[in-house]
Amino acid sequence: RHGSANMDLLIAIGTAAAFITGFLSFFTPIANYAGIAAMIMAFHLTGRYLEARAKGKASAAIRRLLQLEARTANLIVNGEEREMPIDQVQVGDLMIVRPGEKIPTDGIVEEGESSVDESMATGESMPVAKGKGDAVIGATINREGVLRIRASRVGKDTFLAQVIRLVEEAQGTRVPVQEFADRVTGWFVPAVLVVAALTLGLWLILPGQMRAVLTAAAPYLPWVNPDLSTANLALISVVAVLVIACPCALGLATPTALMVGSGLGAANGVLIRHGAAIQLLLEAKTIVFDKTGTLTKGEPAVTGLYPAVGMPVGELLRLAAALEQGSEHPLARAVLERARQEADLELPPAESFAALPGKGARAQVEGRAVLLGNRRLMLENGISFDSLQDTSDSLEREGKTVVYVAVDGKAAGVIAVADVLKADAAATLEELRRRGYRTVMLTGDNPATAAAIAEAAGIDRVLAEVLPGDKAAEIKRLQEGGERVIMVGDGINDAPALTQADVGIALGSGTDIAIESSDITLVKGDLSAVITALNVSRATFRKIRQNLFWAFFYNLVAVPVAVLGLLHPVMAEIAMASSSITVVSNAIRLRRAKVREVPGLDYVA
Repeated sequence: RHGSANMDLLIAIGTAAAFITGFLSFFTPIANYAGIAAMIMAFHLTGRYLEARAKGKASAAIRRLLQLEARTANLIVNGEEREMPIDQVQVGDLMIVRPGEKIPTDGIVEEGESSVDESMATGESMPVAKGKGDAVIGATINREGVLRIRASRVGKDTFLAQVIRLVEEAQGTRVPVQEFADRVTGWFVPAVLVVAALTLGLWLILPGQMRAVLTAAAPYLPWVNPDLSTANLALISVVAVLVIACPCALGLATPTALMVGSGLGAANGVLIRHGAAIQLLLEAKTIVFDKTGTLTKGEPAVTGLYPAVGMPVGELLRLAAALEQGSEHPLARAVLERARQEADLELPPAESFAALPGKGARAQVEGRAVLLGNRRLMLENGISFDSLQDTSDSLEREGKTVVYVAVDGKAAGVIAVADVLKADAAATLEELRRRGYRTVMLTGDNPATAAAIAEAAGIDRVLAEVLPGDKAAEIKRLQEGGERVIMVGDGINDAPALTQADVGIALGSGTDIAIESSDITLVKGDLSAVITALNVSRATFRKIRQNLFWAFFYNLVAVPVAVLGLLHPVMAEIAMASSSITVVSNAIRLRRAKVREVPGLDYVA
């Protein structure tokens, strides 16, 4: 950076000026100030070390993405199953994928029915039913039935490879923030060099007047010796100017505050990976949230029970939960969790349980035939839900998943399941609005589901049905409108958007790739930690501004004194060291900042 180069130049000149006096002392009666050169470099290198530590490790986003790929694929060749390395799979190859296995590459289902967990690719929590003719994404997980899949895209053409490319592109287009110190040193360094030259000129052109000042000050400043030669006095003054102007404190001002701020954040569940994010968090006024796993819990929950006429609510839940005891499906876990919340509800055992991949399940409960699943399953079994048609249609318009329950061939009721808001989401968004931030929700969900969640959360703007590969483009579009954008997400598909945003904030409960692609990570996944991150940013940047002020203030006071020869080089070094100590001490005070105290917002401990 240009500012860093200017600081390096000034430090090099100040060090060289002090160091060269060591050689000159062998030939002339000048004092040896070479030790001061060592002190200058010690402070400078300490600052550089802290700065390097503050920057953190380089992003491992691409490597983490590559680790998600399947290593092998089970291919059907001439009627026989063969395990092949993934790089040998060709477009058109037939793959067999069993329950629990990772789908090797993008393809089309040719045979079988199942539900596929696509959360690592789409960020959406609900498993997607797959049957003949449906497209599947490589690296997603087959949950239930056996699938035969024809490979459609391999290598660099797969969805995962495209996400990798998007991350690389977003990283390449990121514009770093130019630090305040860099801008100031752009004029500060030339000014110091001019002052040093003027100092030499004044002593050589006006030695009488300059010596008169020293003579007047000598009774009060024991280190001043007006009896030295003009050349010696000129050299002492120039060395003092260059030493006092060495920006060691300036080199410490930002990294020390960043180090303490990073520690403060870590102690409060906020990991800061890139220092520039601290300033950008204060400058940005638009915050974009991914929906699933960020604003919402990322797992389905029962939001309502709607029994048919003559069926008690408790009985509907009891029979449905009894059947679901034999299933590992996420919807089954949601029903069972709701049943567990009812303390007086005892579940009888289910007999003859059978999972129906992509449709639902059936079993015998207390001698009654219980069928649970989607509308397609009920139609195939000739079961009418006309009496609950309006209810189910209304639930679907709200973006909820409707689970149909039939007992002994008759409609028993429907259960509404949906991804629900995190407990602290609404309060967090209200606090952000109070601070003047505009909130946006970005999701691949349909507009109905997105609108329902946005209304409950209090989101200002909704961008729905956004394809995974288009999320970064939406962020870029906001930036092109002149906005600085903060992105909060947790899924793999959020990685390019997190990198494209001016500040990417990843939830620690999310995937490693989202965390590696972000500038800030919220360790526990609490949404309220976004407020903590903003508080850490504000407190840290305040210290940076204070440190920069003190780093320059002593120069403005001490340089004129050094020009007149009233500041011994050793005293100049003491002043410089004092400034550095002030800067470090001020940064350490940051540890006492209260960053989790926000009125009206309860944090999860």
